[in-house]
Amino acid sequence: MIGYKRMFTGIIKEIGTVLDAKKVGKNRLFKIASKLQNKLQIGSSIAISGVCTTIINKNPKYFEFEVMPETLDKTNLKSLKTNSKVNLEPSLRLGDDISGHFVLGHVDTTAKLKKLKKYKDYSIFEIETPKQLKKFIALKSSITINGVSLTVSDVNEKTFEVSLIPFTLKRTTLGSIKEKDELNIEVDVFARYMENFKQNVKI
Repeated sequence: MIGYKRMFTGIIKEIGTVLDAKKVGKNRLFKIASKLQNKLQIGSSIAISGVCTTIINKNPKYFEFEVMPETLDKTNLKSLKTNSKVNLEPSLRLGDDISGHFVLGHVDTTAKLKKLKKYKDYSIFEIETPKQLKKFIALKSSITINGVSLTVSDVNEKTFEVSLIPFTLKRTTLGSIKEKDELNIEVDVFARYMENFKQNVKI
């Protein structure tokens, strides 16, 4: 799978609840209530709202993972507290269905939800475009928001939009997002490859 040992699809399997978030030196240790860990092992990879982490301890009711300062600085995991909700997705296994798109779990940065537009059959998130990611975000391109695989439905000068159906809002934490909330953003890995190709190939 394009050279990466751990990958995801952006299809959320469960919404977990933070039971505890405590400092361990400069790191932070999280305890998440879930049922997914019963099918996984200690050492398994799991995406937490789009951030690739490793299960370091588990029992039938919860699992634990630890995050370093660099990851906390680049993601919204730093805002998690007791009772916070998170999107959960175990890493891909051989034979798994790929319903979303290839996601690395390496969040590029966070961006604020500028405007939430609610309609009868769908909602639209208008999200501030991080300057360093603008060249990777195009109309109809894939993008991962808080671990959820979505498609860019519109691109403006300083923002981009994604459209969400009620099913997605109900089955992920995106249904409880409010304006000005910070969202984890990971651009499409293939968009990165294409940009790198253009920068390095002389025509």
